[in-house]
Amino acid sequence: MSKQKNMNSEKISINLIPKNADPEVKFIKDALKGSQEAFKNLFDENVSKIFSVCLRFTADTDHAKEITQEVFISAWKKLSTFKFECRFSTWLHKIAVNQFLMHERTQNRIFKKKEDFSKGQIKHESEKINDLRIDLQNAIIKLPDQARAVLIMYDIEGFMHNEIAEILNIQTGTSKAHLHRARKLLREELKK
Repeated sequence: MSKQKNMNSEKISINLIPKNADPEVKFIKDALKGSQEAFKNLFDENVSKIFSVCLRFTADTDHAKEITQEVFISAWKKLSTFKFECRFSTWLHKIAVNQFLMHERTQNRIFKKKEDFSKGQIKHESEKINDLRIDLQNAIIKLPDQARAVLIMYDIEGFMHNEIAEILNIQTGTSKAHLHRARKLLREELKK
């Protein structure tokens, strides 16, 4: 019985640890006061995770490095908007997704202009691509932006639909629908 009582008191004491005892919280608060060293610690702790996510989105190392850099520049500029309502890494993931989607929209506009300019050349290139063996990474890249983002965050990164919904600023049901669509499109693409 004393063992049971001791275990209960351990549980209680664990729950009483204040959230701001987390060293990341201290780094965030110090960075908010202008400490570049504190922000560097946040960067060092999170850069590999963010780069990994960006690489999965883009499948291009240089592009992923560029977006990762943009994520941390944006995080530094917007740090005062961090409300401590979620993990810092979740907040960075949200910035990464937004940076990726913004970059894709820009790229799509550029691609559309190029397509209008040289339809024949693009058609020839697309025929070459269809002749190549399609692997999973290429199939993922072809997914629509939102569907790709949800698929990567759910199936690869392990986020739950409610977390994805928060990061992408969508409803949980919309996240589930994007995942369903992404999986269906992947199956179709891989059957070719």
